[in-house]
This record gives sequence, structure tokens and C-alpha cells, in this order.
Amino acid sequence: MALPAEPDTLLSDPSHGALPCVLDIEASGFGRGSYPIEIGFVLPDGTAYCSLIVPDADWTHWDDDAERVHGISRALLRRHGRSVLEVAHELNHRLDGRAVYCDNWAHDYAWLARLFDSADAVPTFRLRHLRELMSEHGAERFDAARRVVERNLQLRRHRASSDARVLQLSVARVWHNGGTAAEAAGLM
Repeated sequence: MALPAEPDTLLSDPSHGALPCVLDIEASGFGRGSYPIEIGFVLPDGTAYCSLIVPDADWTHWDDDAERVHGISRALLRRHGRSVLEVAHELNHRLDGRAVYCDNWAHDYAWLARLFDSADAVPTFRLRHLRELMSEHGAERFDAARRVVERNLQLRRHRASSDARVLQLSVARVWHNGGTAAEAAGLM
């Protein structure tokens, strides 16, 4: 069932309080040897952060198909990326103590672990799956909500902070239509 397109006034919906902090990662590919090349997140107030990451010397895996999807080249990473140490420090500074949600927990967890291991640091935030924020009924409607949000935002690029905003607003749309975390916990 497709949800109707409507203005994204969901950020100010008082029935759900603060929106979740959502993170997304673009990577060199999937599977063994892949690593994060861009991390972006959106805070509950809508503030976004995004950074390209210069791969460590031993991060050599590269998938040309993945590059075609995200549009990030190795040359772009070398020119505009930040070191793993800088990115890990910035993530800890901005996300300290927060629950941070993602849609692809298994891959995102592995990529974050690789980043923090290379930086010889430990995350000061908790990575959680977006599914925890929705009831079963809400999760069934998530993909339709995401398509509506993507159509409304009309984003021209597939990048981490943009994807994080799409995920955050998709959860808000699901909540707005009754698929709340409270419902999932049996509180409603």
C-alpha cells in the first residue's frame, strides 16, 4: 500500500517527541575487506553532518559497482576526505551518549568497527537498528514511506547524510501513520 504524498510536516509532530538520530554509511563495496568511505547522520533537530574518509593504507578493497551507486571515487576521497582519526573523534564528539539508528545494522556495525579500530578509539554512542523504532505493522509500511519521502525530497545524489535524512523522515512518516515504537512495545 503506497502512502500519499504530503508535505513533510512530520518533523514538528508533537505526538512523537524527538525524531531519532539516524546514521548512514557509504562503503567501498560489500563483503570482506570493504570499509567506510563516507559517514553522515542527522540529529533529531534536523542538523546534518557528513564526511568523506581517506582510506587507511591497508584499506584496498574497491568495488566499481558500489562507486557507480554512490558516485564517490578514490580520487575524491584523497582530495576531500578526512583521516579515520578525525572522523572517529568527530563522531564521538557529536554523538556522545546517543542511540544512533541505521537501516543496515550488520554492515554499518562492521564498517564503524573498522573505522574505530583503525583510529584506535571506541565509539561513545550506541548503534541500533531502525526496526526497533517501529511496530511490525509500521515496519511493513516502511518501504512505501521511504518511496514517498524520496519523491518529496527529490534528492539528486546518493550520499550518506542525504540517505540518513530520508531514513529519519521515513520513520517519522511511519510514526505519523500509527507504526510507533510505543505500539511495537505493546504500550498502545
